[in-house]
Amino acid sequence: MRMLLMMGAALAVASAQVTIEDIRKSPDKNWLTYNGDYSGQRFSSLKQITPANAGNLVAKWVYNFEGARRLSCVPVVYDGVMYVTNTNEVHALDARTGRRIWQYKSPGITNSRVNRGVAILGDKVFVVTNDAHLLAIDRITGGVLWDREYADAKKGYNATVAPLAIPGGILVGVTGGGSGQRGFVAALSPEDGHEVWRFWTVPAKGEPGSETWGNFNLDWGGAPTWTTGTYEPETNTVYWPTGNPWPDFHGDDRPGDNLYSDSLLALDGKTGKLKWHYQFVPHDVWDWDANEVPVLIDANWKGKPRKLVVQANRNGFHYILDRTTGEFLHAQPFIKRLDWAKGFDAKGRPILNPGKVPTTGGTKICPSVRGATNWNSPSYNPVTGMLYLVVLEQCDIYITSSKEPVPNSGFRGTGSEGVPAEPGEFFMRALDAATGEIRWSQPMPGPGKTWAGTAATAGGVVFAGDDDGNLVAYDAKTGKDLWNFQMGHTLYASPITFEVEGKQYVTIAAETDIYTFGLFEPARR
Repeated sequence: MRMLLMMGAALAVASAQVTIEDIRKSPDKNWLTYNGDYSGQRFSSLKQITPANAGNLVAKWVYNFEGARRLSCVPVVYDGVMYVTNTNEVHALDARTGRRIWQYKSPGITNSRVNRGVAILGDKVFVVTNDAHLLAIDRITGGVLWDREYADAKKGYNATVAPLAIPGGILVGVTGGGSGQRGFVAALSPEDGHEVWRFWTVPAKGEPGSETWGNFNLDWGGAPTWTTGTYEPETNTVYWPTGNPWPDFHGDDRPGDNLYSDSLLALDGKTGKLKWHYQFVPHDVWDWDANEVPVLIDANWKGKPRKLVVQANRNGFHYILDRTTGEFLHAQPFIKRLDWAKGFDAKGRPILNPGKVPTTGGTKICPSVRGATNWNSPSYNPVTGMLYLVVLEQCDIYITSSKEPVPNSGFRGTGSEGVPAEPGEFFMRALDAATGEIRWSQPMPGPGKTWAGTAATAGGVVFAGDDDGNLVAYDAKTGKDLWNFQMGHTLYASPITFEVEGKQYVTIAAETDIYTFGLFEPARR
C-alpha cells in the first residue's frame, strides 16, 4: 500500500515532459542539469532567500544514502521531485520532505568510485554506471528502459560524469586517464542509446594533432573527460574540458604539446566535429586537468559587448576566451602562490619559469597537484559580474621518474607530496569574471580536505560548502558570512537551490547524506 501511495505521488508531480526549452530556462523553480543550466553559470532566478533573511535558514530534512562514503552528486530537481545518485544507483525523492519515491541499483557491479549526477529529458532520467554504461530510467517508475555500453571497462575505462542532455543527444565522458585510457566525448541517442557521434580527445595516428605526441602510443594518451561541459543552444556548440596526458608526471616519452589534453574543446552539437580548441597547459607534467567548468557569459570586453567563455583553471589562472572563435583574450592569476609560469604570449601560450618541473629529487612548485581549484563548480552572478569559487593556496613537491610507462597499471610517472610546514588554506573568492581581478576573499577554516563548490542566486546570496563541513551563505556583493550549518562531513559536491510550492530550498550532498535547508517557519497552532 505504501508503495502505491508513493507511486501515486510520483505520477502527480512528474507527469509533464521535460523539454529542451525547460532546460534552457533553468534554473528557476527547477534545477535541471549538473550545472543548473547550459551556460554553467549556476545562477538561480530565485529571490526568496536574501542577505536580510539568510540567517533564518534551518535544516528541513536529511536523507541518508545507505552504504555511501563519498557522495559527489549534484541533485536534479523537476516539479518537486529530486533525483540523486551514488555509484551505480539513483534515488527519486520528494523534494519537500526527503521521502523516497523510488530507487534503482545496478545489479552485479561491485567496483565503487563516485557518481556526479543525472541528466533529465522527456520522461527519462539518464545516469552512467561505473563500468561506462549509460542507462535510461523511467522518471516515474524507476524502471530501466535501456542500457548501452559506451566504453569497455575491461580496457580500464570507467565513468563518473553527470550526463548532459542537448537536442538529439545525451553527452557522456570517461575517466581512466590516470592509467592511460584514450579519452573521448560522445553523444548517445536519448531514444535508444545508439551512438550519434564521438570525438576522441587524443587524435589517431595521422590525424591533426597526432604530431604533438612524438612516437608515443596514442591509444594510451589519456585526456579523460570526467566532468560535465556546457552548451550554447544558439550556435549548437558544446564546450567540453579535457584532462591531463598520461603518464601524469613524466613527459619524456610524449614530446610535444600532447593535444587535446588539458584543453577546452568547442564541438558541433550535431556532428561532434571540432570547431576550435584552446590548450591551457601544453605538455602537462603537473597533472593539472582542465576538468573545471567552462562558464559562458556575455560581458563587455575592452568596452564592447562580447560572447565569452571563462574558466578558473586548476593551474591557478583565470582565462577569458572568445567563445565563438576560441581566441585567447586574457589570463590572470587568482591565487598568490603561483610560480610555474610568469605570463602568456600573444597567442595564449604560457611562458614557463625555468626549473619549475618535476625532478627525481623533487621540486617545489605552486600550485599543488590538487590545483588552485578543481571540479568543484564555480558560479556567476550577471548582476554583480562576479565569478564565485572555492580556492586552494598550496604548493607541493613534485617528483618524476624515468621508469617505462606501463598502460593500465596505475603508473603515473610518480607524483607529489606536501611541503612540510606549509599547509594549504582554502578561500571563498569572488573574481571579476571579465578581468580575473579578485573582488573579495574570505578564508575558510578547516583541515584542507574540501571539494565543494558554489551556487549564486538573484536574491544576492552565494551558497558554498566550506573546508570545515559547513554549508555557508555569503553576501554576493561583499562576501559577508550570513549563515552556516555544520554537517559533520567532508564535502565533495556543489549546492543547488530550487522551489516547491512557493518555498525556496537549498540542497547539498555531504559524504553520506543529502541535506536540504529552507527558511524557518513558525509552528502553526
